Amino acid sequence: MTEHGDTIVPFNPTELSSGEPACKTDLTIVSLDQRKEKSNQEELRNAKKPYDGPTHQNEHNDTKLSPYQPQPPSLPKPVGLGIGGKNISFDEKVRGRRLRNSQESLTDQGETGSSTDSLKEDASALVSSSPLSFKNGQSLSSGCSLNIQPIEMPPFRNLTGSFSETEHSQQDHCDLNKERLRPSKIILSPLQATGTYPPLEHSAASSSLRTSNRIDRDCLDYSVVGRRGRSERLQRNLSDSRLLETMVSDSTSVHSMKSTYSVLNPIRPRDVRNRSFLEGSVLGNGALLGAEELDRYFPERQLGIYIATWNMQGEKGLPYNLDDLLLPTDTDFAQDVYVIGVQEGCPDRREWEIRLQETLGPYYVMLYAAAHGVLYLTVFVRRDLIWFCSEVEHATVTTRIISQIKTKGAVGVGFTFFGTSFLFITSHFTSGDSKVYERILDYNKIVEALALPRNLPDTNPYRSTNSDVTTRFDEVFWFGDFNFRLNKARGGVEEILNQVVGADMSPLLQHDQLSKEMKEGSIFKGFQEATIHFPPTYKFDIGCDVYDTTTKQRTPSYTDRIIYRNRQADDIKVVKYTSCSSIKTSDHRPVIGMFLVKIRPGRDNIPLGAGLFDRSLYLEGIRRRISRELKKREAVMKNQNNSTVCTIS
Repeated sequence: MTEHGDTIVPFNPTELSSGEPACKTDLTIVSLDQRKEKSNQEELRNAKKPYDGPTHQNEHNDTKLSPYQPQPPSLPKPVGLGIGGKNISFDEKVRGRRLRNSQESLTDQGETGSSTDSLKEDASALVSSSPLSFKNGQSLSSGCSLNIQPIEMPPFRNLTGSFSETEHSQQDHCDLNKERLRPSKIILSPLQATGTYPPLEHSAASSSLRTSNRIDRDCLDYSVVGRRGRSERLQRNLSDSRLLETMVSDSTSVHSMKSTYSVLNPIRPRDVRNRSFLEGSVLGNGALLGAEELDRYFPERQLGIYIATWNMQGEKGLPYNLDDLLLPTDTDFAQDVYVIGVQEGCPDRREWEIRLQETLGPYYVMLYAAAHGVLYLTVFVRRDLIWFCSEVEHATVTTRIISQIKTKGAVGVGFTFFGTSFLFITSHFTSGDSKVYERILDYNKIVEALALPRNLPDTNPYRSTNSDVTTRFDEVFWFGDFNFRLNKARGGVEEILNQVVGADMSPLLQHDQLSKEMKEGSIFKGFQEATIHFPPTYKFDIGCDVYDTTTKQRTPSYTDRIIYRNRQADDIKVVKYTSCSSIKTSDHRPVIGMFLVKIRPGRDNIPLGAGLFDRSLYLEGIRRRISRELKKREAVMKNQNNSTVCTIS
């Protein structure tokens, strides 16, 4: 008891939760001497008992206080006990009070009232829920229940009004409690990371992001473009340029396809132990030439083939540039296989092959080359496809035995690519406008005498016949100088050529000997030819586009042709069939054809070529290609140095 007669209740900090701020509001303490002794004893007795103290007036009480007067402060419950005997912390009670107030505000129709009324209610709620503290700094013990007279407060001031210094001081002390106890919506604080995240690499090929090294066949175009559907999947069978374009435009997809060390598919050690490639299963599963390997390189199972036939007329001088012959600019992609057949070839056959390698460049290697006199047949394949080629076999047939120089006859080359067998034949038949019968005899002799295949297994022996070599292969291409002419006088042919509109050559082809014989079935049985949209390729004056002006005045004719045959219908699709008019070193114009051929998986019992190709030819062709480029650069630099700039003073 103080000198003024006031009783001071000792502060017990254990009865308040940690972190509970004490309210700094100054209140007028009524002297306890004026209270009855009996009432004082009852209140002291209640402080020692577990909390079942009196409850304050709430929304259920009939007695209503003025909205401008604060309600009597409620004493906090002991921290140790809650409703129903459960331990409830002060923070949990505050959160519960906030939730109840927010729920009541949602159902209270007075919520739509003025903002002044809501501020008045907030002020009254603040006073009713704030803890008390004495002027001397001691807080009111939670165990004490003091009967404190309410203080009359002035009417609530407008927000635009001014406050006295005392009111400003009280407001500053209670700012923290106002923010904490004011009924409002629960706002969750943002989550903070417990630790620093690992640095994220910019490349999607990082080991932390790569989930698998295995490539799904439906996701190859993934380019590119979920960007590309099944119909626009990556067609590796067309050229490396399209693969390079995909890599540049979608580096993320390419990185995801990579294994740990390269773009090649990873190989499991047990596969290396078990696979020998000596024997394949019936369905080709697990075989080097089987379906799995085929689908990896050719998702559409189509092989691009480029055929070129040219009667060179025995000229020693070769064209300076063969790009127009092998790499025409009006095509989108280079092909997978290049087959070039020459009749009356140049004397230096090796030089011809080097020039072909120089033109095709490092992407291609020469798989095989065969010759019969001045008939040359050369096969180039993409270097990454050479492992799927079998051993190559060739055979020749002479149709003019008396001649010492073998100019008439045929040379054939056969091999198997995966499970599809190919036969390429280039031939030179008997010349002469009226010697149709002799040309038919040449054909019959070739199909009977061409001894192929020898060691290669027949992929479909049930459709083969001993009397026709073309029935023993899946896909057959026959091209060359067949020497079939137009049965019309030269004047009539030139008149038709002058009247032809566009590329429609049907009025001229009505007089073609070969088309007539093929329809009758007397030659090239089972073969087809694409529609011709180019002018006759024979006979020109060398170096110009004028037909024969010599005394013989030969009739222009379609002597150079490319025809094809397949065992299964629609296996071969024609992409392009035209002539190369820019090469004028011979009296014949070269004829080129581009085809898409369906290929099938094979078995490992096919004798493989084991990647064999002409290495010396490859190196020489690349060396010349580099030398040619260096000479071009030197010429450009020389022209720049010799150029003079005129100035006007």
